[in-house]
Formats: sequence, C-alpha cells, structure tokens
Amino acid sequence: MQFLPCASFIALLSAGIIGVGDRTWAQTPEQFYAGKNIDFVIGYPPGGSNDTLGRLVARHIGKHIPGKPNVIPKNMPGAGSFLAVNTVFNVSPKDGSVIGIGAPTMPLDERLGTQGVRFKTAELNWIGRTDSLINMVFMWKTSPVQTIADALKTESTLSGTGVGSTVSIYPTALNNVIGTKFKLVMGYKGSNEAMLAVERGEVEGHSTSWTAVKVAHPDWRPDKKINVIVQFSLKKHPELQDVPTVVELARNDEERQVLSAVVNAAEIGTAFFTAPGVPKDRVETLRRAFDATMKDPEFLAEAEKTKLTVGPLPGEELQKLVADVAAISPAILEKVRAAYATQK
Repeated sequence: MQFLPCASFIALLSAGIIGVGDRTWAQTPEQFYAGKNIDFVIGYPPGGSNDTLGRLVARHIGKHIPGKPNVIPKNMPGAGSFLAVNTVFNVSPKDGSVIGIGAPTMPLDERLGTQGVRFKTAELNWIGRTDSLINMVFMWKTSPVQTIADALKTESTLSGTGVGSTVSIYPTALNNVIGTKFKLVMGYKGSNEAMLAVERGEVEGHSTSWTAVKVAHPDWRPDKKINVIVQFSLKKHPELQDVPTVVELARNDEERQVLSAVVNAAEIGTAFFTAPGVPKDRVETLRRAFDATMKDPEFLAEAEKTKLTVGPLPGEELQKLVADVAAISPAILEKVRAAYATQK
C-alpha cells in the first residue's frame, strides 16, 4: 500500500472539507430551507400582544419561504426582550434559520448605552415590519387645550403610567424640545385605567397608542368625544391624516433630528430580524416571504379577528430606519438623551 506524505494528505483533506462547505453555502434558498426548522424567537412571555403577533406571523410565513420549512415559535423573555436579541446576535446560526422579534426601541437603546445591550442593531438583517406603533396625545372634548398651539400656551393634565414608558416619555420629550406644557399625573395601572381617568374628568387627556384607543373606545373619535392633537411618528398614520406628526412641529433641523430619533421606535414598530452575516440571497428570501405573508388573505383574516392592525414596511426600508439611529451624531445623541430620559 502506498501512503501519501502527511502534507499531501492534509491538503487533500482540507480541499474535501472546503468543497463540502462550498456546496452547503452554494445551495439555493429552496435547497437550504427544504426540511429545515426555523426558530422563531419571541423576546416576550406568552400571551401578550407581541407574542400573539409573533405566533401569527410564524403560522403563515413558512408557506411563503421556498422549501416550506417548519417555523417554530420559541418564547425567550428577559431584560425587555434584550435576552432574545442578544442571543440572535451573538449565539444563533448565521445562516437564515432564525427569525427574532424584540423591542422597537432597540436602536436607540443601543446608542444610549442602555443596560443589557450586547448587540448592534444595524448589523442585524431586518426582515420586515407588521405595523407601526404610533402613540398620540388626545384631549377630552371639555379641555381648553384642543390643539398643539393651545398646549404651548396652557398647561393641561395627562394621565400617566410608568416613568419609563412611551406613555410618559413622548409627552415629556415634547415638553423638553418644543415647550408644550403637558403635566403628567402618574400612577395609573395601564392605558385602560388611564383612559377611564380621562372619561371621569380626573385629567384632561392621555398619551397612548392609537390602536389602544380604537380597540377600547372605537366611538370616541367618530363621536368627537376626544381630539387627537399630535402623533408621535415620522409619517402620518392613514387614519390620522389631519393630525400633525411630532417631527412636523420641529422649529429647526436640530429639533427635527432629536424628535425623529425619539419617535424612531414608532416607525420601526413590530419588526422582525435575522442574525448578522446571513447570506444575502437568504435575507432576500426571508424578506420577500415576509412581504407575501403581509398580503396573505388567511394571515389578514386572523389579524382582523384578533384586532391587530397591519401596516407593513419592507425589510430594506426598515434597515434604513435602523441605520439612521446608528448614524446619530454624539452631539444630537446627548440632546436625545435629555429629551428621552428627563422627567419634569
């Protein structure tokens, strides 16, 4: 028997291993996903709105991915969804076999150095968004404050929940940046209780998501019981075309940059991503499958049944939104920090 020199054997072995790797990496998306499981990592506990929506997407996206993989929802709550995001970023395979959902504030939390962040949001591959999460301020019909112009001149009371929630952060940021005179009355246990306080006359208004108002009190705006005076978003919600966005209220470029960063989370909304380093064709495949899911009649019927609204954004646009936060200058970031965190 003739033996190859050690160096020659190692060279052949290495070539063989590399060849197998090349063939695996060179698979078409359909070949890669056929018979595979996709872990759908939900950074929240079971039963909440993010879990409900995540599982809804997971039930339908698989049929739009070539190869029809099995999509398996897995809850990984902890650290405000950061446990899941950190895992997808640092531990999960970088091959397109994992999809995650986390907090829409992730990009700004990263820039602000929030505790628990061990990820870079701009390096994640963003797949798509099911809907924006637009908050707004509404005032009860009897309040003397019925416009933003009024709010700049006259103090008005808003019911509030926790100091770290967008319910309080958004109106506080507006006070700090453009000088509105909202006074937060804290301590209400969730937006439903806070809205009841408005109806009872304990306060004049409330800042919460537009969806929350529609679901809890669908008659309030049509019956003119409330007046929505500002929406905390980069773009107007289709149902709030007559209401100014907070960015439109900026008086100069600096204010516009600060307010855009603060409400960037609203536009990112309920968004999904995969790990960094995933091959481009698989990222493209997941993005197009997500887009198809957002138009799927069965998906839309389920969303309507569970009172979830759908206002999708493609992964490419989502990626740009995230990159915009990553590019905020240090000087603007300090002003964002003050607007975002200071409670008056």
